[in-house]
Amino acid sequence: MYEGLIKSNKEDQELLLKKDKCDKYDYLAAVGCGIIGGLMDVFLVGAPKNSVLGGWTDQQVDYAVIAFSKKMGWNPRGGNDDNVNLAILNLEKQSMINYDQRYSSDIGDTFNMSTKNHHMKSLSHSPDIVGLFFSVLDQFTNTATFIDNGQLIRIETEHYELQGSNFISKLFCGVVNWFKHLMSDVAGSSSSTERGSGIVIPFYELFGLCNFGSFTLDQQNMTIAEIAVKAFESGYDFRFGMAQAIPVIVTELAIRLIWALRRRFQYHLPLKECIPSRRHADLRVMLLLGNGTLCVIDGIDAAIRSGGNILLFVLRLNLIAWFRFIMLVLKEVCIRIGFKGSIDRVIEAYQRINEALLSYLHELEKIDIDLFKTETEKYNRLVTACQNIDTPEQLNVLLLDIYNAADIEKPWKGDFDEHMSNKDSFLVFE
Repeated sequence: MYEGLIKSNKEDQELLLKKDKCDKYDYLAAVGCGIIGGLMDVFLVGAPKNSVLGGWTDQQVDYAVIAFSKKMGWNPRGGNDDNVNLAILNLEKQSMINYDQRYSSDIGDTFNMSTKNHHMKSLSHSPDIVGLFFSVLDQFTNTATFIDNGQLIRIETEHYELQGSNFISKLFCGVVNWFKHLMSDVAGSSSSTERGSGIVIPFYELFGLCNFGSFTLDQQNMTIAEIAVKAFESGYDFRFGMAQAIPVIVTELAIRLIWALRRRFQYHLPLKECIPSRRHADLRVMLLLGNGTLCVIDGIDAAIRSGGNILLFVLRLNLIAWFRFIMLVLKEVCIRIGFKGSIDRVIEAYQRINEALLSYLHELEKIDIDLFKTETEKYNRLVTACQNIDTPEQLNVLLLDIYNAADIEKPWKGDFDEHMSNKDSFLVFE
């Protein structure tokens, strides 16, 4: 097994040296895929409320909300099956929550808040682990948690009783309430006549902590946190984030497909070596180059079309693409300095050990267990008989009996003593 692991490791090293280096076609393919993604971002994504793909993702979210509302018991009548406002209204009634304050007056004028931005300032409205944590916490403690200009603000709310007879059941209900409330808000409010204010892109709410920087907008100096709120109010929400993700997905899938096809049909590698994974350095470089190309096109387009307006620049900036590119860079740096490389090697070693064990187990399954038990019983009886022997004569008798019982041809003829006393005779083993 260990020889197999060493051989496999050597093969991996040879493949890394020979096939995990990009050639000019890899570079051209990566850049080409990045350009396609960039053009999709420029002409099909654009800015909120003026986006081809944004309109499509808005519609898909509406369909999802309608379907979810029907699952929650909504029974539309009078041809209102596709009325998203009625579907949202049904969910709003079912997901009343203690942290759904909408106006500054609802929180004692502690800070400025409106229906256009309360989904961003309220941490419990975030569709990520941060939102889940604060939602459950607020439901248990009868509080509401907000972020405003870099400050974390908590206020007391009216008494709210979670359903459930014990902590686990209450915790489960808290999670369900959080998800249902998000579904009631993701497509806007039931009273919206146009595109309502949805929920934030995952972790976008953390920009509210960035109370630094100075940008001029409408003759006012604003921080990053304030610009992020303005962008959200202008439609930079979860639905638009879905539209932004489409060029990124297309770019990555195209690169991975081209990489896999080349390895399979040009290099004639085994199928398991054509599965895209981060262990292949050439694929990682291609993904970096493709996503980098997409981000460059996106940045240039945002800079040109914004005309120096910081809000317009942010609205046209593909946050999903830039986040993906930064993550790829950080992962590559970690691999190059050995931080992730050693972990990957350990994981791969365990995977090879697991494959060897499975192969060994498969061979064991071929063994006839009944025959094995029969043979083992014979050996056990032989061992027991040998332990009870006291003289050489008894041992000779036992060995002869074993020969006869096993129907083994003896290497001598007749009496053993007479055979051995004849100098012309010899032993024949067959």
